[in-house]
Amino acid sequence: MKKWTVPAVLFLLCLLFLFPDQGRKIHANAEGDSDAPVDPPKVEEKIAGIPSGLSTDSDVVKREAESMSRRNLRADAEKFEFQAEVSRLMDIIINSLYSNKDIFLRELISNASDALDKIRFLALTDKEVLGEGDNAKLEIQIKLDKEKKILSIRDRGIGMTKEDLIKNLGTIAKSGTSAFVEKMQSSGDLNLIGQFGVGFYSVYLVADYVEVISKHNDDKQYVWESKADGAFAISEDTWNEPLGRGTEIRLHLRDEAQEYLDEFKLKDLVKKYSEFINFPIYLWASKEVDVEVPADDDESSDDEEEKSDSSSSEEEEVDADKDEEEKKPKTKTIKETTYEWELLNDMKAIWLRNPKEVTDEEYTKFYHSLAKDFGEEKPMAWSHFTAEGDVEFKAVLFVPPKAPHDLYESYYNSNKSNLKLYVRRVFISDEFDELLPKYLSFLKGLVDSDTLPLNVSREMLQQHSSLKTIKKKLIRKALDMIRKLAEEDPDEATEKKDVEESKENDEKKGQYTKFWNEFGKSIKLGIIEDATNRNRLAKLLRFETSKSDGKLTSLDQYISRMKSGQKDIFYITGSSKEQLEKSPFLERLTKKNFEVIFFTDPVDEYLMQYLMDYEDKKFQNVSKEGLKLGKEPKDKELKESFKELTKWWKGVLAVENVDDVKISNRLADTPCVVVTSKYGWSANMERIMQSQTLSDASKQAYMKGKRVLEINPRHPIIKELRERVVKDAEDESVKQTARLMYQTALMESGFILNDPKEFANSIYDSVKSSLKISPDATVEEEDDVEEPESSTEEASSSEGESDEPSDLRDEL
Repeated sequence: MKKWTVPAVLFLLCLLFLFPDQGRKIHANAEGDSDAPVDPPKVEEKIAGIPSGLSTDSDVVKREAESMSRRNLRADAEKFEFQAEVSRLMDIIINSLYSNKDIFLRELISNASDALDKIRFLALTDKEVLGEGDNAKLEIQIKLDKEKKILSIRDRGIGMTKEDLIKNLGTIAKSGTSAFVEKMQSSGDLNLIGQFGVGFYSVYLVADYVEVISKHNDDKQYVWESKADGAFAISEDTWNEPLGRGTEIRLHLRDEAQEYLDEFKLKDLVKKYSEFINFPIYLWASKEVDVEVPADDDESSDDEEEKSDSSSSEEEEVDADKDEEEKKPKTKTIKETTYEWELLNDMKAIWLRNPKEVTDEEYTKFYHSLAKDFGEEKPMAWSHFTAEGDVEFKAVLFVPPKAPHDLYESYYNSNKSNLKLYVRRVFISDEFDELLPKYLSFLKGLVDSDTLPLNVSREMLQQHSSLKTIKKKLIRKALDMIRKLAEEDPDEATEKKDVEESKENDEKKGQYTKFWNEFGKSIKLGIIEDATNRNRLAKLLRFETSKSDGKLTSLDQYISRMKSGQKDIFYITGSSKEQLEKSPFLERLTKKNFEVIFFTDPVDEYLMQYLMDYEDKKFQNVSKEGLKLGKEPKDKELKESFKELTKWWKGVLAVENVDDVKISNRLADTPCVVVTSKYGWSANMERIMQSQTLSDASKQAYMKGKRVLEINPRHPIIKELRERVVKDAEDESVKQTARLMYQTALMESGFILNDPKEFANSIYDSVKSSLKISPDATVEEEDDVEEPESSTEEASSSEGESDEPSDLRDEL
């Protein structure tokens, strides 16, 4: 035995030296080939399934080396530069101090859901695109690798070709990129990223290196990778497991983002943001189970000692059962960690449920998921209904808490729609603009039809007979929803009622005013565009009046306050409420206690060309001809006494294109105003049209209303002017005064003067007269003092003699 002892010890020592050296060799090889990974490991079915404590040192070293190598772009990959706008966007995200980094997961899941929707839509006409086995399962999978600090999100959607990877993730920025960057710089709200179509880039909130592995049915499997340093690389994937079809995104998390390797954190985020995604979302989750394992010998011997201490009577029973126990192996129960796919979103599609069973919180969560609007505000209103009959469909409509930033910027040029169209629970399109008219395009929601066909093109679907019926019902439900929002607002009550203040009333208070401030222009555009629903939309109109004390009023409220005998609804248009309150057109109306509506939005001028009447009441612009203030005494003698003045004044203003001069029934304190003909443009409309970029003055002439000068017969200036005309109708100073008064009235009535210089000269002449300065007085001539020639010569010589360079002289 002794002769074998020494060799055995030597053999063991050799083994101890051999293994560490082998580990160092592996480590060295990994570092040497960091740019080009050699045979990287495939994604295992049970990532993180083996506790790291059971791994050997060499395995740990090898995994670390592979992980490090993955953080560098592959040497054999094709390199690309990000487009400038994308680089700018990524810089903002990477350097962002935005605290809510959770949004990256909801954006990736949302993109995965879109990819699954696309492949499911293609499968309607070609079932072979889905493939067989696991490829046919339309689902989203999330995996964690805590050792390598990698979070993976995989879908079996449509996948991306090499060109798609270049187009969608780098070189061609989508239209939303610029808009989002501008919005971020102005508001700093990164939470809006999903609404601009650039949600993918939110991954750089938590990752410093990203791999996108994708397989499209029409192309090979490719890997897109980037460290967000202005470049990305694409290479054919020959080392990862084949995806079959779809996309897998691997995020190499930053050190400060390790919280996203926590299963419970991910479960909470999916429940918060993606609960209503239409595809199952699975997480490769750990689970502790009780497992029976053979008991150790030491434990069994301890049991025998305890049994020997028992009483003699029990020994007989134990001896009797010993034979049976010896036949069964002795076991014990321990906790073992296993991994399995856990479904995270088992919520039924909300539109398929009974509205009475859905809570307000669920509707709010569904809106946030649908609209990609994850702010704290909930939607102002929603309508969940089922239409039955010849055309059957289910729909959910929402009024957003805020208007989109570009809602009216390209109103007539864009075909933007916020409704998602489903047919028998299959997503068809979210770019279908035939379901709602343009003026209701601010609404968000979805329609799920059982009547529309599945396997037709978008063009054929637009011509489908059922579509008009769906559109008609959607418009009616949308307007009912907005009307209900107004009716439930305590501030909108026609009469003040003694109601108990409740939390619900407090929440609804001021909601319609908020809606009107955000989307009021859409209602006005609806009145212009939708003749069928014009009366319904008119009920939703809100405006301020001369009696509303700064609060909004409806047409119904206005009519309820009309004076007895008042047949018309009075209104006036202008640029601001403050300007209109001082308008001379309101003087007599205010004295007689008539209420006048203030329209201050440029679109109001177009609106009132279409809204002629409401509830059998005609609309009357108080700045136009034909104003009737109920029964007024016909004072023929008064008109007759001013007949000579009005005729003379019309002649004096012949060159000013004045149609007539009349006695006014609308003035109280102002001597005169200029009104327009009933069907021509008002002064406000003329100003709006002249400010148009492509306006043509020559073509607008026929729309300008005929101007009529109305005079106040009770005003002392008008009375004195009449006396002067009676004395000497050819007096040039009287004529000049008449022209000056017309020009002043023209400007006060809101018109733009054709010749401001002439008006200014008339004012200066009037000032001269009041200061008793002779009309022939002239401005003194300025004495021209000629510079001596010697000074100029000295200056030029000094310039020539200067040794200083001209640049330095300029700087000094």
